[in-house]
Amino acid sequence: MRTAIILAVTVALLFSSLTIANGRGRADDSRFETLAHSYIEELLRLSPETSTALGDHRYDARLGDYSIAGVSRAREVTAKYLDELKKIEARKLGAQNSVDYRILREQLERRLFAIDTLREHEWNPLAYNMGSAIYALVARDFAPLSERLASVKGRLEGIPAVVAAARANLKNPPRVHTETAIIQNKGNIALITTELERFILQAPQMRATLAPSQDKAKRALEDYGQFLEKELLPRSTGDFRIGHAKFRQKLRYSLASDLSKEEIMRRAQGDLKRTQDEMYQIALPLHRKFFPAEANGAKLRDPKGVIKIVLAKLAEQRPTNETIVPRAKDTLKETTDFVRAKNFITIPDEPVNIIVMPEFQRGVAVAYCDSAGPLEKNGTTFYAISPTPADWTPARAESFFREYNDFMLQDLTIHEAMPGHYLQLAHSNRFRAPTLVRAIFSSGTFVEGWAVYAEQVMAENGYGGAEVKMQQLKMRLRLIINAMLDQGIHTAGMTEQEAMRLMMEEGFQEEGEAAGKWRRANLSSTQLSTYYVGSLEVNDIRQAYERKHGKVMDMKRMHDQMLSFGSPAPKYVKELMGL
Repeated sequence: MRTAIILAVTVALLFSSLTIANGRGRADDSRFETLAHSYIEELLRLSPETSTALGDHRYDARLGDYSIAGVSRAREVTAKYLDELKKIEARKLGAQNSVDYRILREQLERRLFAIDTLREHEWNPLAYNMGSAIYALVARDFAPLSERLASVKGRLEGIPAVVAAARANLKNPPRVHTETAIIQNKGNIALITTELERFILQAPQMRATLAPSQDKAKRALEDYGQFLEKELLPRSTGDFRIGHAKFRQKLRYSLASDLSKEEIMRRAQGDLKRTQDEMYQIALPLHRKFFPAEANGAKLRDPKGVIKIVLAKLAEQRPTNETIVPRAKDTLKETTDFVRAKNFITIPDEPVNIIVMPEFQRGVAVAYCDSAGPLEKNGTTFYAISPTPADWTPARAESFFREYNDFMLQDLTIHEAMPGHYLQLAHSNRFRAPTLVRAIFSSGTFVEGWAVYAEQVMAENGYGGAEVKMQQLKMRLRLIINAMLDQGIHTAGMTEQEAMRLMMEEGFQEEGEAAGKWRRANLSSTQLSTYYVGSLEVNDIRQAYERKHGKVMDMKRMHDQMLSFGSPAPKYVKELMGL
């Protein structure tokens, strides 16, 4: 009896302590969720462009405040919420909230770093480009066109204030940034006149109300163009290289990875050689197939020579401006049918529409995936395919399509659509958590890492044979070199000549592709590293899964689980999978 009483008391005390602990834990979770919700509401209100992109349309008729007062307000809000967040202990939160806590803290710290240290509002005129803020309102049918055009009117009315802020804030940008801003500004003028016209034709009752706002915005952008060319360009003497210290800190925020820049470079250099060796082994039988008379020639002992010859032969099968869109449609069907037959992941039901890329967005890549925002209801994903810009010479267009030949288009469709970005983001948008933190602050490292991994899995399953495998490995060389360029340019003084040699000689890229990447690497920093680091860390998830569960027999189960947590950084996916 005495033992029974002691046992009963012990159990009661244990239950009571667990109840209290659970109550405290739930209180901490509730406190975090309230704070996160409050911050996100403030963020969406202060950044209407972000709100629209995410699919929240409450602020579609406004633009953000780009003045110094607006920047100061954004800093004040960010610092306030970071201070409040630090008062909550992540270890006391549930598994999902613990991850979202760390994501939110990283994002708040990143925002303060951007305002206080990077200070792009003072040197990056591209930050004042409102083209996407306008185009986002007409690109998707999330509301009747007349309502969306009414919001366009509101944003057109806000353009003069953004232009005024740019003129007041910008000091001495890097020349490449100002030159690019001049080009983009001309594109924006065309957008609000020529491009908008095709939408106004569908809602002619809006013409009269839109016209004054279009004229006002056009005049403001034309004046801004004069400012960029006559005043800002002559004083654009800033260095586009952000330097070692800023790069290291920005890289940590961009990747949310534990890999140091030195480790990334070390691994990239090793993977560059290994990938070239693998390409050579794939290229040899193709060379013998294409050139049987040289089956045993001395040329075959030159790995890079063999790779270049085979890639050149494959590039003979390439699209044209007339065939690129129908070929992409065929390729999307082929990749979807292949994934369905192999059954290594669940295919989403959400629609994906192939569209012709708008003129003002062309000339960078042949395709991109534009997924509906996570807050969008019944959103459609666009797989945009690009003919070349109208002003390109025939020689430049031919070089572009040699790079994006029929076999590369297949690999690109895998990356951008199936089973890459479209599939992953459709899975991601299904994820539900107590807060919207993970939906809003997705990880580029995971998103790009999955798309690269998707190319790998399709090749492992035999899609497209050796011809597509060559392009997959060429793309892998590209992402490895992206990471090397990212660091080399911003922290080691890599010259244009050195960068072009690396891309063309070691990565087998067309000159036009390499020139475009050099410019992109000048205009951005750390983003180019997301592809390579993402591929490393997504593969690390798979390897950890296999260490725990043995060789994977059910790839679908593993992949579905991997994509079931939204789009957090790979290290958080690994944690949530119990690895």
